[in-house]
Amino acid sequence: MKKLSALVLASAVFFASCGGKKTEVSQAVSEKSQSKTLNVMIEVEVESLDPQIATDGNALEFIANFTDGLKQMSSDGSTIDALCASETVSEDGLVYTFKIRDDAFWSNGEPVTADDFVFGWQRAADPKVASEYAYMLTDIGQIKNAYAVEAGELPLDALGVKAIDAKTLQVELEVPVSYFDSILYFPTFYPVNRAFFEKCGESFGTSPETVLSNGAFVLSEYQPAALNMKLVKNEKYYDAERIKIDALNYQVLKDSQQSLMNYQNGSLDLVKISGDQVDQVKDDPEFVTVGSGFLWYITPNIAKNADLANLNLRRALTFAFDRESIVDDVVKDGSISACVPVPSDYAFNSLGEDFTTEQTPFPELCDSNAEKAVEYFEKAKAELGKSSFTFELIVDDTVIQQNVAAVIKEQIESTLSGVTVDLHVEPKKQRLADMRSGNFDLALTRWGPDYADPMTYLGMWITGNANNHGEWSNASYDKIIDECTTGSLCQKPVERWSAMKDAAKIILDEAVIFPLYQQSDACMIKSSVKGVDFHAVALVRVFKNATKE
Repeated sequence: MKKLSALVLASAVFFASCGGKKTEVSQAVSEKSQSKTLNVMIEVEVESLDPQIATDGNALEFIANFTDGLKQMSSDGSTIDALCASETVSEDGLVYTFKIRDDAFWSNGEPVTADDFVFGWQRAADPKVASEYAYMLTDIGQIKNAYAVEAGELPLDALGVKAIDAKTLQVELEVPVSYFDSILYFPTFYPVNRAFFEKCGESFGTSPETVLSNGAFVLSEYQPAALNMKLVKNEKYYDAERIKIDALNYQVLKDSQQSLMNYQNGSLDLVKISGDQVDQVKDDPEFVTVGSGFLWYITPNIAKNADLANLNLRRALTFAFDRESIVDDVVKDGSISACVPVPSDYAFNSLGEDFTTEQTPFPELCDSNAEKAVEYFEKAKAELGKSSFTFELIVDDTVIQQNVAAVIKEQIESTLSGVTVDLHVEPKKQRLADMRSGNFDLALTRWGPDYADPMTYLGMWITGNANNHGEWSNASYDKIIDECTTGSLCQKPVERWSAMKDAAKIILDEAVIFPLYQQSDACMIKSSVKGVDFHAVALVRVFKNATKE
């Protein structure tokens, strides 16, 4: 991490926007402001700053630092206004009208308008953009005509979002959505300045010059896959008085040992650690553990691997490894083993009941049980007429995930004689590309909740969903999800909750994924740093309330 000079810089640095207009970002740094630069570690590179394209949690967090949507998350996780000055909802729950703040501006000086939201949402629905989060407008948000627009059956301007005037945005839904406001802080729903985007073209979101800010910070240093990134406080932010830190420096570190070393030598203020490093610092008063909401699991390629299309073989694999040993002996960051498709502690019904109350609710369907694994394996061998199998498991190039994958390989191979698991380590960007293209047998992956409803997980496995990388398909499952989103159950919360539990059981019964563990983040945070908001939903970390003494 490059350290800022202690000298006061007398000059200001200018960078050109795509539109040719100069945007001034003050770089004058004093010793006092140096102490208010927050140095943060992340585990993987940020590949995209396009809010309608980005999918990784780190990228979404980074984008949210310099862009506001209509809503934002408060410290307690509730939904509050951001760029929204006022909101009205029709009696039938189908029409939302938002007034946009008059004091909201882009970093090139232009006001944030309703058309910026129209353009951003249309990009998310545009089949040519092929956003992986397009389903947020259809299955989740139920925006009017979104299904037909995404299918190319209707033009983009048929999407149920329009600018009534410069500061009035109207949104029409297909059916009422009780959690609609809570998805509006997710980056897919962020605005994009149309003129700026069109001038940038394909370079949009690839550098400080091709990014506009309307949020708490302004992008200062970034390039795709960079190991160091920087944002500085946006003095023109409508809520600038609330922002108490002057800059955010991000550093990519994939090795937990290196992260801890950088923290101990003072170059980082906030790091995530795992494995043996947790044992070293677990008694340190600056050590904290926070729930992240992420579920780690293995996805089998059901559609393109004939062996993995066999249900008994998939069941054999999901019973073959010891989840407790993975979290206790490898991860060591407070994560808990899980045999569920929806993690606990983020989705609650109107009575305050957690959707997931047990980590192994159906041990007959998913558990760590070597005897059951062998039993299913024998059935699979008989059905497939073969006794040996080789699968490639693709895994991110972070040290901790390589260690997890190595244990999974050893446990499967020792439990199921005749199964070989070859590990293929690659950067996360490549692993995601391979999953999207179907170029894998097994993939070690994770998912974090985008909003506080079980559907953020369950909606992934409907037929044709962009995140259903194993291409599993089940008509009964699709019907349940349809009933819970657009059908008769969407306005019956008790029945909907029960139906979603039935859907979760189908995922386990069909071994659509092999759940591993629910992630916690073991962190070191300098005692001088306060007010970093940690969330289990959508944006894992928010720095708007952060201070550094």
